[in-house]
Formats: sequence, structure tokens, C-alpha cells
Amino acid sequence: MIEFFYDLIYPIQWVVAWIMVRFHDLFTAVGFDPAGGAAWSLSIVGLVVVIRILLIPLFVKQIKAMRGMQVIQPEMRKIQQKYKGKNDPASRQAMQQEMMALYRESGTNPMASCLPILLQSPIFLALFHTLNGIGQGKSVGPLNAELVEQADAATIFGAQLSDVFMRSWGSGDWNAIILTAVMIVLMSASQFVTQKQLMAKNTSSATMDSNPFAQQQKLMLYILPIIFAVSGVNFPIGVLLYWLTTNVWSMGQQFFVIRRMPNPGSLAEKELQERKARRAARRGIVLTKDADTEATSPEHTTPAPARRQRQQPKRGGSREQRRPGGSPRSSQGPNR
Repeated sequence: MIEFFYDLIYPIQWVVAWIMVRFHDLFTAVGFDPAGGAAWSLSIVGLVVVIRILLIPLFVKQIKAMRGMQVIQPEMRKIQQKYKGKNDPASRQAMQQEMMALYRESGTNPMASCLPILLQSPIFLALFHTLNGIGQGKSVGPLNAELVEQADAATIFGAQLSDVFMRSWGSGDWNAIILTAVMIVLMSASQFVTQKQLMAKNTSSATMDSNPFAQQQKLMLYILPIIFAVSGVNFPIGVLLYWLTTNVWSMGQQFFVIRRMPNPGSLAEKELQERKARRAARRGIVLTKDADTEATSPEHTTPAPARRQRQQPKRGGSREQRRPGGSPRSSQGPNR
């Protein structure tokens, strides 16, 4: 069954091997030792860069999905309040159906945040099978027997890229034991920091309280690092390097997005507004509270010229003198 699965991912494994070989050729051309650990380690880092660049459109889709989840939170809370206290199967099913209808109408996919990891999984397994095969002398496509021998002999900090913690523990290879242990810790810690950063900075408290998928993310915050730590003892150093580089990339990419384009209602959005206000204050500009619209402060507002009251021309004489004929009416009556 396992061999059948590896046969299915062989095309991906061939592409992974091709990318690594091309990067290895590049680093060899600029002067690195073709059999050295630096050239092969940088080839793995180059593979990460290529994969993550290809996944950028999916990452953008993930950001839009998360923003969409923030927008529909009021409607989700209404649905939850509607079925609050109703635990019978029919009510629970009706609530799920209304939520799914809301997701369809808003074009939001709550599982979009898992897509990058899911799409990387075949690549990760292909790389694992490739690097695991290097220790067994197995070639893959462009990674021929000569390159496999070079990669197998390549060392980094005194340990081979194909070394595994459990095998090294049995043989007493302390260079490999220490290096793999450090990389496993860094890999798990970077995964935890990345997920913690997302939940603490870019998720509103209302979303965390009402969204069941957010509750699952909160649970995964502690489960994923443990999974990486437990499974990492069976990963070759090359695979640990790939996953550690991926986590560092994710952490930096997420930090940039959260800082520049935070989700509505999150702590990161509040911090962004505060930074904008401080920068605007240094330029003498006041920002409105409800939007990013800028309005000039009174100190920088040019006062409008005062409007003069038009003076009405004065008319001489009394009302009687202004009557037609110009002669005033006599106060006495006519002579009799």
C-alpha cells in the first residue's frame, strides 16, 4: 500500500529532485563544493523558495477567506443565538445547514486556511522519500547515482543530510543527535509562534468565541507543535531543514501581512491605526476615527476671508419728504 502511494507521488518526487539538482548546479557554478553540505542545504532552501512563491496566490486566497469570516461574524452570531439551547439533532442539523448557506452566499471557505498545508503535504512526502532514499543509494530522475553519492556524503555541522535522530541515537552519532534535536525544537517553536501570532494579533475576540473553526485553530495551536516534535525524530536532516525553512518563511510572510493588511476588529488593526495616527501627527494631520480619511488640523487650515456686510445706502429725509412731489403733507387741514 505504501509503495503504491509513493508510485502516485512519483511525478512530484521527480519535480522535487529536478529543482534540487538545478539549484545544486547553480551553487556549484558560483564556487560551492558539489559534494559539500552547503551546496545541498542551500538547494533545499531554494526548493522552499520556489514552492512558497508558487503558493502565493493560494496564500492571498487564504487571507481573503479569513477576512470574509470576519465580515459574516454578525450573521453567524444571529444563527447561533437562534438555536441557542436547542441540542436536538434536528436543530443542530438546521443550524449547520444555515451556516453552510451563509458560507456559500458570502463566498467564504472556512477551510481555506488549511489549503497551503494540504498542498504542501505531497511535496513534503516526496522530499521525505527522496532524502530518505539518498541514504539507501536510490536515485530519482535527474538525481542520478553520482549526485546521490555526493548528497549522501554531504555534511552540515558534522552530520549528514540523510541522518535521522532515531538512527543516530542508536549509533551514538552525537553530531547528528544534537543537530536534529535543535532543528526539531526550532521547527516546533516556529510553528507555535506562527499560529500564536495569527490568533493573538489577527483574530478578533468575537470571532474566537463564536467561530467553531477558530476554536479548532486554537486547539491546533498546541497539537501541531507536538505532532512535529514527535514525528520529527524520524525525519532526515534534509527534511527538517525544509520544514524549518518553510516555517520561517510562513512566519515572516504572515508578519508582513498582519502588519500591513490586518483583519477587521483585530488587535493588529488597532495597532495599524495607532501607527497611522502617530505618523499623521508628525505631519500635522488628524485622522478620523471611523475611517482612514485624513482631515487637516486647525493649525494647518487656512482661514477663509471674512465676509463683509454690505452697507445699504443711506437715504436722506423723512418718509414724508420722500413722497412723490417732494413736498411734505401739511399737518394742518385746508382753509375753510
